[in-house]
Amino acid sequence: AKSPDAIAVYKVEPYFMTTDVYAVSPHTGRGGWIWYTGSAGWMYRLILESLLRLRLEVDRLHVEPCLLVHWPGFTVHYRFRETVYHISVVRGGSLGLTVDGVEQGGMVIALVDDRREHTVVVNVA
Repeated sequence: AKSPDAIAVYKVEPYFMTTDVYAVSPHTGRGGWIWYTGSAGWMYRLILESLLRLRLEVDRLHVEPCLLVHWPGFTVHYRFRETVYHISVVRGGSLGLTVDGVEQGGMVIALVDDRREHTVVVNVA
């Protein structure tokens, strides 16, 4: 919250992601459902899809990273069923994506549930 007055209205811890912010008097602006597991799911989607720009479509993971200026890259350990993909997004090199050292045609990871670990490197400008 930006001020003591705003804290008094919101009434929940600022480090929790709420599921609801009430819109009806007398609780307008108050946060609610802070321990609700749905809020964790929405935070996961917000970070994975909106910030890191990884989007799952059935068994294909689309990778469209847009790194912040001061980020050199990031790493995600992504589990698809019983298979783990270690995805490193890095600046430099030619734009592209490799899975286990094999260049892919485009910025999409074809996910396979083979119960092995895979290494993915994504080069961005």
